[in-house]
Amino acid sequence: MFRLTIFSLAAPVSLAVGLSLCAAGAAAEPPTARDHLARITQSGPASLKLAQEAGRKAAFFCANCHGETGLSKYPEVPNLAGQHPVYMLGQIEAFLSGRRKDAFMQGLMKVLSEEEKAQIAVFFAAQPVPSSKTVAMAEEGKTLFGRNCARCHGAEAKGGETYPRLAGQQAEYLRRSLHRYLKGTGERIYPPMTAAVTGLGEKNIEAVVTYLSSQP
Repeated sequence: MFRLTIFSLAAPVSLAVGLSLCAAGAAAEPPTARDHLARITQSGPASLKLAQEAGRKAAFFCANCHGETGLSKYPEVPNLAGQHPVYMLGQIEAFLSGRRKDAFMQGLMKVLSEEEKAQIAVFFAAQPVPSSKTVAMAEEGKTLFGRNCARCHGAEAKGGETYPRLAGQQAEYLRRSLHRYLKGTGERIYPPMTAAVTGLGEKNIEAVVTYLSSQP
C-alpha cells in the first residue's frame, strides 16, 4: 500500500513536469532576421566583422545585378551600398509578403535563412558609397526634394531604418520607381509615397532624379 501511494503521487507530478517542458518548448520561437541583426549589432566589432564577411559570401547571387559591393551594374537596378540594415530587412520582408512585386527577387529571398538575411544587410550597409558620375547639380531638383521628400528621406537624402538612402542612387532606378508610385502600376505600393510623388508632379520627377543621382 505504501509503494502504491508513492507511485500514485509521483505520476501526476511527472506528468505536470513533462507538460510544462512541452509548453516551454512549444513557446520558443526561432530567431527572426531582426533578432539576428540585433544580436550582431550588440556583439561588438569583432562579431560584426565576422557577420559582414558571412554576408559577403551569402550575397554572391546579389552581385550579378547589384554588384559585388552593392553598387549596381545596371541603371534600372538599385544600389544597396550604404543602405540602413533595418531598411534592407524591411524590403526583404516586403518581397516575401508580396508588398513589393518582383517574381525574381521573391524567389531569391525564399532561399535565405533568417541569419543570412541579417548578415547580408550588415554587409551592404558597411560598403562605401562613392560619388556618382559628375552631374551639374539641379538647383530646381534640390528645392523640390527639400519640399516634397526631405521630411522622410532626410535633408541629405541618406535615409534610415524606415526610408531608403537616395543620395547617389541610380538615376534610371529612381526614375522608374517614382513613375511606378505615381501611376499605381502595382510593383511599389506605399500610399504616402504615391501622395508625395503626386504632389511633386510628373513634370518635376526628372529634376529630382538628376539632383539625387548627383549626390555623394
